[in-house]
Amino acid sequence: MTKYTLQVGGMACSMCEAHVNNAVRKAFPVKKVSSSHTKKQMVILSEQPLDEEALRSAIGSTGYTVGSISSEPYEKRGLFSFGK
Repeated sequence: MTKYTLQVGGMACSMCEAHVNNAVRKAFPVKKVSSSHTKKQMVILSEQPLDEEALRSAIGSTGYTVGSISSEPYEKRGLFSFGK
């Protein structure tokens, strides 16, 4: 699984967050997507690699701007982590 962190400009409220989240869910089979207008950030968890240009396009079509996109491997952590 991969965690994508995007900087998204133009979000001003929770309805803006919902708008960009829905655009991503509609365009990609993601596991989880959440946004924060205060942090100007979106986090996406996906089992499949996402095409960054298609991601920019899907969000851009809603009227918001995408800045940097970073990705990293994501592993769900268990309740107890022994030896780590």
